[in-house]
Amino acid sequence: MTFITRMLSVLGICLFGSAMSLPAYAQLEIDITKGNLDPMQIAVPNFLASTQSERDLGAQIAAVITSDLERSGLFKALDSASFLETQENIDYKPTFADWRIIKADALVSGRIRTESASRILVEFRLWDVFAGQQLKGVRFATTPDNWRRTAHKASDAIYEALTGESGYFDSRIVFIDERGSKINKTKRLAIMDQDGENPIYLLGGDDLVLTPRFSPNSQTIVYMNYENSNPHVYLLDIETGRRELLGNFPGMTFAPHLSPDGKNLILTMAQGSNSDVYSMDLVSRNTTRLTTDPAIDVSASYSPDGRKIVFNSDRGGSPQIYTMDANGRSVKRISFGKGRYTAPIWSPRGDKIAFVRSHEGKFGIGVMDVDGKNERMLTESYADESPTWSPNGRVIIFSRAYRGVEGRSEIWSVDLTGQNLRRVQTPGMASDPAWSPLLP
Repeated sequence: MTFITRMLSVLGICLFGSAMSLPAYAQLEIDITKGNLDPMQIAVPNFLASTQSERDLGAQIAAVITSDLERSGLFKALDSASFLETQENIDYKPTFADWRIIKADALVSGRIRTESASRILVEFRLWDVFAGQQLKGVRFATTPDNWRRTAHKASDAIYEALTGESGYFDSRIVFIDERGSKINKTKRLAIMDQDGENPIYLLGGDDLVLTPRFSPNSQTIVYMNYENSNPHVYLLDIETGRRELLGNFPGMTFAPHLSPDGKNLILTMAQGSNSDVYSMDLVSRNTTRLTTDPAIDVSASYSPDGRKIVFNSDRGGSPQIYTMDANGRSVKRISFGKGRYTAPIWSPRGDKIAFVRSHEGKFGIGVMDVDGKNERMLTESYADESPTWSPNGRVIIFSRAYRGVEGRSEIWSVDLTGQNLRRVQTPGMASDPAWSPLLP
């Protein structure tokens, strides 16, 4: 199957509805704001089915849901060997006493039914074991080869029902795939599901590709490409593979970012030793200079409502984080801790800004409120860089580089507690990740 065909089929998933859902007064709920959290114990049996091929698919879907939930750090999946009840029909209530004995807090009951060679129904029910109540019931219609995305959508529904927050599993990550040593490295633009599955190369490896970023619609990527040593900015349509050249910016030094409405591009251009932040109207292609300080102003990104911009500047003597209005006015410094602050990026929730801080020879990922208060460091290593947020603003992925000639670079994730640090699976070395919004 070609990439374009696969994408078209992926988008064929439709949600039938949640008529089986109970009201939102259910008793079982996770408080994800707590710093020390015991994972909720959840049981996810294989989805029921009539044929062997359906049963195999049911086992795969259950495995993906289990992996999604466990990777969030909020859930612990119980071993299927401990299950006392074998359900035969999800339309009937489970024997809750059997699930209480093994200390399950929640239970997912699922079923697969084939309607035709090109259409299957996947449905599940989420149960509060101790209250004996159904929390959620959802049915999906899709094609058999879209089972993995269906599983991610189910994970999102379960996550939302148990945390009160939207999920982030039905999303993708664009990144730079790296091959070779530090002094002879090729970089290719690639994309994968948020769990590292289904990696696909979007471009060849002839030119140096850097800093890809998603548009709000999840289907377009803006990135830098050094062709003949000159920086160019492109828009790439993921579905069709069509590229659109936005411009040749000889002085640009850092990654472009699209505005939340997708109508403007924000970027850095250098003239001599000075770098400033500019915005570009994508219709007229006119650029507007937003900063005029003689210092170096770089790494700008929009707030989720498009009214504010966060950026990095050394106008105070060392690299620090500043915010300003989208028109360049009302500049305000918000970072005042020890070290150098770079790569700020606004959370999609609008309540936090992630950043990189270097101090005493180490680099770490941190977060602060949008006014600079409540700063917390989540990671620290030889070189943690390029933070990017999950669609729900609860998880950050970033690049982690290592010492040595090989200069290995990997993608890692960490949640806002700083306690759930995990490596993200990639085909090889990887850097410059960017997380998409939830897929439509």
